[in-house]
Amino acid sequence: MKLPTDVFARLRNGGTIPADDPEFGKLVDASFATRKLLLRLNQSADPNEIRHLLSQITGNEIDESTAIFPPFHVNYGRHTRIGKRVFINFNCVFLDLGGITIEDDVFIAPGVSLLTEGHPVSPENRHSLTAAPVHIRKNAWIGANATVMQGVTIGENAVIAAGAVVTRDVPENTIVGGVPARVFKSIA
Repeated sequence: MKLPTDVFARLRNGGTIPADDPEFGKLVDASFATRKLLLRLNQSADPNEIRHLLSQITGNEIDESTAIFPPFHVNYGRHTRIGKRVFINFNCVFLDLGGITIEDDVFIAPGVSLLTEGHPVSPENRHSLTAAPVHIRKNAWIGANATVMQGVTIGENAVIAAGAVVTRDVPENTIVGGVPARVFKSIA
């Protein structure tokens, strides 16, 4: 099987991109192109215009049942998929080069960060970029100022407490919280 050569596909497939990669500049260029649309989105008070601009950023139609309250921040956008009846509150940050999937009926509170990107711990490789997807399943609720790290899946109906840092998968029908987040209880 031939591995993808495009820097975006390599990140989406969980690759590591060294800082001296010949395509590294494409990541910066794409972020600035997204930023132009975000400036317009974050100045709008019209829900239809916000959805239209977010559709341009993601390359996918955002359903009219979904609401996004600006300001909203995303560094790329093309690797984000948002379902129906999703609510994204003020001041959320999505770093989506590794891929973000938000299924239907998800609530995302103010200040939530979904981070699919990171860097190796070793000092000699730290300027490289790593990525792994974040997947939020149906009817999950992510509390205010929670952070979901790369490679994490939030199970269906799960609740993430405000301020939690989620570093591993969350089972469905559970409530998690803390730093790092751990299961507090099951939802009947």
